[in-house]
Amino acid sequence: MKRKYFFVVLFLMLVIFLAGCGSEIVTDEVKVKSVIQNYFLAINNQNWSKAKSYCIYDSEAYYDTCDLEDIINTFIDQYTSATLTYFVDISNVSVIGSYASAYYSGSLTITADPYSESGSISGYYYLQKVVNTWKIYGYDETD
Repeated sequence: MKRKYFFVVLFLMLVIFLAGCGSEIVTDEVKVKSVIQNYFLAINNQNWSKAKSYCIYDSEAYYDTCDLEDIINTFIDQYTSATLTYFVDISNVSVIGSYASAYYSGSLTITADPYSESGSISGYYYLQKVVNTWKIYGYDETD
């Protein structure tokens, strides 16, 4: 009976160990996708400090987010209200060590009464793992 118990415990430990193997890549892909989605959600909500928290400080993405905040604030000053709405799909996530990229495509709508403009967007976001957290540092837009 002890021998059976030993093999059952050994088998369960092996299953638990093997379940952990390879899950880091899947987990990192999910985390990368989540960071980009949460970044756009923060922008849609005009929560600029949260949007910038998804970026590496002093990076291209950080300063572009600051510029976007300034543009929306200028619209708000001129038109009393302004909204920015992104709808994006994230795909083709690639993780190599501490760096990742992901393709995004979707639409952007800017509304500031009576002005409204919509268009398609697509490109790649680039992220770096900083102290176990993925952060955006750059992007490329495609037409």
